Amino acid sequence: MPLPLGDDPHDVVLAGGQIVDIAPAGALKHPASVAVLDADGGWLMPGLWDHHVHLTQWALRAAREPLDHARSAAEAARIMAAAPILADGRRVGTGYRDALWADEPERLLLDATTGDVPTYLINADVHSVWLNTAALRREAHDPFGSGVLRELPAFEISRRLNLVDPDRGDVLVDAAARGAATRGIVGLVDLDMAWNEDAWARRLAAGFDALRIRFGIYPADLPRAVAEGLRTGDAVRGSASDLVRVGPFKVITDGSLGTRTAACSHPYPGTHGDHGVMTVPPEELLELMTVATAGGLESAVHAIGDVANSHALDSFARTGAVGTIEHAQLVAHADLHRFARLGVAASVQPAHAVDDRDIAEHEWAAQTALAYPLRALADAGAELRFGSDAPVSALDPWTAIAAAVYRTNDDRSAWHPEQSVPFEMARAASTERGSGPDAVGIEPGAVADLALCEADPRVADGAGLRGMRVAATMIAGRLTHRA
Repeated sequence: MPLPLGDDPHDVVLAGGQIVDIAPAGALKHPASVAVLDADGGWLMPGLWDHHVHLTQWALRAAREPLDHARSAAEAARIMAAAPILADGRRVGTGYRDALWADEPERLLLDATTGDVPTYLINADVHSVWLNTAALRREAHDPFGSGVLRELPAFEISRRLNLVDPDRGDVLVDAAARGAATRGIVGLVDLDMAWNEDAWARRLAAGFDALRIRFGIYPADLPRAVAEGLRTGDAVRGSASDLVRVGPFKVITDGSLGTRTAACSHPYPGTHGDHGVMTVPPEELLELMTVATAGGLESAVHAIGDVANSHALDSFARTGAVGTIEHAQLVAHADLHRFARLGVAASVQPAHAVDDRDIAEHEWAAQTALAYPLRALADAGAELRFGSDAPVSALDPWTAIAAAVYRTNDDRSAWHPEQSVPFEMARAASTERGSGPDAVGIEPGAVADLALCEADPRVADGAGLRGMRVAATMIAGRLTHRA
């Protein structure tokens, strides 16, 4: 637990990558040769983590046309007509949200504005992709229908779009990681849909040192990971660095709210009994988690709808797996206490609650389960771990913390304020070990993964948290960012 330091200034002494002493300011005497970072009255806190990132896709977002402001399919199509053509001959846009549009994405509508240039529009939730005829042909899909691909076919398109030349892609990933360090981030869980060990070994060899990384393994690569003996927590093979380690086995079991495919107990409005989809049936999930657990891998199970969450919890119970449910956006009341009882952490993205509030009010109005239940999960004893799901929301822990504490990101009143959590819980959920009993604090013996804020975040309002300036970030006492 953190030491009760109070609000008076303190000196924190670091050595060997750890905090070795803490005392009131000026009480400790040190040789002149000791390096001193003057915090100038700043507020020191444990370094922050993002527990759910698709790092390559986030890094590539800078070169893609933003569509988050498009208010209709027609407007999105017009925006893409003026989007730059990338070096590979494609136009790529990202971030559209069509759930509340009055018109629908249509291939012919996109063809009319983009012509013969292969054009791809990635939904904000990444669970659907809208393509024109030229793009469908390029990807060997029949050029018929709406041009909208959902779930596995959409993921495959995103995977192909992410396959950029490593010389270029690694530079962008490094820049994204250094950008994350400016926000106080010391580590993240990278869930890119790829065999990630090779990429991270290559980046480490090239000098990557901005963040700690835990990388995910997907079902297609599970047999290889088990056969080669990869276990959660192991360092990347062939590297002298321990910054990058094997993370969890990641499996996506249902769809999303934005694409209206999350598996729910009640149907979506305006449909004939459409309850969403279980992209991985329960028995298949059970088999996958059994293999992963036997191979020493933790499990990170994507479950958004209440039906998907119930099945995920069932599989944790039956396999004895350790790990997380990713997203947990709609949870049945009866399942809330199962998280703590099974030792399953809720890896959630608070920014999604405020970004999706209008969609949730419309699409989940008939649901009886709890939507985005942060406080309910915490009160039931669940450990919370916060993330962004970047590129779905920005790779910025302060956005997540502000959304969790204030439940709004604009001038509207809080959405379901009863589900807000106190700042200290949000801060802990944004560190490596989450909000559980082993939460990281500032104390002697702790690893010196630290973030120095220019102001006290405990008294900041929502705008103050989102705009929090970080003066310095450290990994094991080594500066990765200094303003």
